[in-house]
Amino acid sequence: MAIRRQSSAAASLLLPPVAALLFLWMFGGGHVMAHTEIRNMTALQKHVSFFNRNKDGIITPSETFEGSVAIGFNATYAREFATLVHAANGPITSPADAPLPHLSIYIENMHRGMHGSDTGAFDVKGRFVPQKFEEIFIKHAKTRPDGLTYLEMEDMILANRDPLDPASWEGPQIEWGGIYNVASDNDGFLHKDNARGIYDGSVFVKLEEKRAFSHHSAM
Repeated sequence: MAIRRQSSAAASLLLPPVAALLFLWMFGGGHVMAHTEIRNMTALQKHVSFFNRNKDGIITPSETFEGSVAIGFNATYAREFATLVHAANGPITSPADAPLPHLSIYIENMHRGMHGSDTGAFDVKGRFVPQKFEEIFIKHAKTRPDGLTYLEMEDMILANRDPLDPASWEGPQIEWGGIYNVASDNDGFLHKDNARGIYDGSVFVKLEEKRAFSHHSAM
């Protein structure tokens, strides 16, 4: 599938020592705590907090791996996803006095990890911007008004690319491609309510519950 090719290409951008270090950290030691109350979180902080499995305010690579598998990513993709996310966001969200190697993501500083070429549905502080979200479907949902096909999603990603910031192009491809892969319906549509749930993390909870129910029913 296209998403597998995209994830493999993205993972190849990392030097092997970085990936190896991250893999060791995924199953390594502990860290300090940095609690962030959910009621005080921005939408961006809620977006990532699902992956903070122990709710201590700090997301480790192993937690991102676990959360990715929980929503339906296979182990290979989940490992690549965790590698990319933490290599990019760990160093810039970690406070100066955080334990090395600064691969964990500190939710309180998640706004520092915002990248270009996105939809604009988060403002610079990580708050949700409803009108920008609505523009996604007004501009790109051509087949039906409440859902995106894979090609429409690709068109949206390409339309948002900043030509002066090519380093930001890969992030939206990985993020949207991954969500489409696990959250689109049997007819190939990523529904508007699921897309909205990306921005506050609620779709991740739904996907985990759906997957857990399916496993339980199959027993």
